[in-house]
Amino acid sequence: MNFFQQSRKIITGLILVLVLTISTACAGAPSAQKPTNLPVAIEGSSNYYAELQRGNTAVGQDFGNWAIQTAKGLVKDVYVRDNNKLGVVITPKVRPNEVKDLAKSLAQGFHHNFPDQDVTVLMYAPDKKLILTAKYDQQSNQIEYKSGAA
Repeated sequence: MNFFQQSRKIITGLILVLVLTISTACAGAPSAQKPTNLPVAIEGSSNYYAELQRGNTAVGQDFGNWAIQTAKGLVKDVYVRDNNKLGVVITPKVRPNEVKDLAKSLAQGFHHNFPDQDVTVLMYAPDKKLILTAKYDQQSNQIEYKSGAA
C-alpha cells in the first residue's frame, strides 16, 4: 500500500510539471508588447473586479487568467504583481504533499513567461493562509522553498 501511495505522489508531481511545462511552451502568456485593454466596468459585474485583481499589468493579468484555466481545478485564485510575484490560492483538491510540486511547476512557468528576473511564488491554502514560498533565482536556475511567511 505504501509503495502505491509513493508511486501516486511521484506520478502526480511529474504530471503537474509536465502539463504546466508543455502548456507554457505551447500556449504561453501573450508578450509584453500587447496593448493594455482594460474592460469597461459593468454595474453588477463582480467578475470584472476579480479579473482586474489577477494582475497589476495586462501581461500579468493574462498570465493569471491562463494559470487558472490551465490548472484544471487545482488553483482557486491567482494574482500577479509587478511581473515577478505570483500568489496562488489552491483548492482542497491539492494534497499537502503536492503543494511543493505545484509551486515548482508554477515557478518554472512563471519564470518562462517573465525571464531575466527572479520570481516568487506564494502558495496559499484554501483559507488564504500562506503555506509555502518558492523563490526562483534566475542566475542559479534554482528554487528556494520556505514554509509559511517569507
